[in-house]
Amino acid sequence: MKINQDTVLRGRKVVLVPYTAAHVPRYHEWMQSEELQRLTASEPLSLEQEYEMQRSWREDTDKCTFIVLDAARWPGQAEEESCMVGDVNLFLTNAEDPTLGEVEIMIAEPCYRGRGFGKEATLLMMAYGVRSLGITKFEAKIGQENEASICMFKKLHFKEVAVNSVFQEVTLKLDVSDQERRWLLEQTNHVEEKSYTELKRPVGVLET
Repeated sequence: MKINQDTVLRGRKVVLVPYTAAHVPRYHEWMQSEELQRLTASEPLSLEQEYEMQRSWREDTDKCTFIVLDAARWPGQAEEESCMVGDVNLFLTNAEDPTLGEVEIMIAEPCYRGRGFGKEATLLMMAYGVRSLGITKFEAKIGQENEASICMFKKLHFKEVAVNSVFQEVTLKLDVSDQERRWLLEQTNHVEEKSYTELKRPVGVLET
């Protein structure tokens, strides 16, 4: 989705940046993991297929993707690719209801799990969806075995609405009422929105 191609969302633990070609090799490395393939219901792709996927997601109008970085290390502490923690996605795939967004979070680096990185990244994405994309309803589809993710979404006020025993998948939903919107924006009132181009520009280099 082009709307977020220059958007950076900086929270306390995470920084969300647009998914670019520079992130693909690390992302591809993550997705060789059988555990992540199982948790995300994904098939392994070749590196070239992963580059094609990144390009298509950048152009598609129904997919909003951010890479999750460690805010303690980027910008400034290390190369961006070495600070990658996971990714967060919002799919607007219901043509009959453009206000419905399916949210998906992956914390790929095991050492970052269970430390609140996934929760903050999801909150940042949800607030962005409400403010910038007109989302009023969220949905999450999670594998039944992924109890940590199911628990996290319930803490974010999602309610379990369906279980698909064939696909071993749980569906959770959240309607963004006025009360939920206020809560969501309160949870993310510390977030700074910045320009990706500006943050990546070397110190001392002026725009021409």
